[in-house]
Amino acid sequence: MSVPPRDADANRLSAESYARGEPVAWFETLYAEAAEGRAIVPWDRRTPNPQLVEWADGRTGGGRTALVVGCGFGRDSEFLGSLGFRTTAFDLSETAIETAKRRHAATTVRYEVADLLDLPARYRAAFDLVVESYTVQSMPDPPRATAIAAVPTTVAPGGTLLVLAAAGDVEDPPGPPFPLTRREIDAFATDEVRLSELEALVDEVGVRRWRARFTRTLTPQWS
Repeated sequence: MSVPPRDADANRLSAESYARGEPVAWFETLYAEAAEGRAIVPWDRRTPNPQLVEWADGRTGGGRTALVVGCGFGRDSEFLGSLGFRTTAFDLSETAIETAKRRHAATTVRYEVADLLDLPARYRAAFDLVVESYTVQSMPDPPRATAIAAVPTTVAPGGTLLVLAAAGDVEDPPGPPFPLTRREIDAFATDEVRLSELEALVDEVGVRRWRARFTRTLTPQWS
């Protein structure tokens, strides 16, 4: 008997969600079905993103704050916590957050349900390190551009934003995922959050990746 592709459930549910005009509703459905043993979450892996691990080599948190965008089951969040960051991790899916808390019962990470498209006010300019790893690329556009614009608002003055994404050259490719173009990577920048380093990588299975580091100016410009 043939084994269905690991991303078959995500593809099925996302297509149904897009057809209903609900481009992010499928995340909770996927996590809920997975909790019942009826679906596979394709990004459910026991190790953190290797591009994050490589970037973090030699770095420590030292009690600084970190935010993980769209944390899923928490592999990247736990990694940052182990480095000494006071880490907050959020996901749109209540089931994902419940599962993350259950898997990491002794965690120091603060797991929260939140919506990238409607972030809590307390996230504004609140984090020394913000990690966006493959979350934005899971959304069609709209609302992908809105999600991109939301991410840098969470970076504290003097803080760092790290964006990890599949790299693409085509605007609005079929998906998910929707590999980000260079234009979309540049769109994470604002007047205060500036691109400091952009790496074009190829991962262990030959997929092109972006690893982009942004830094926020020390003086906040909003009142």
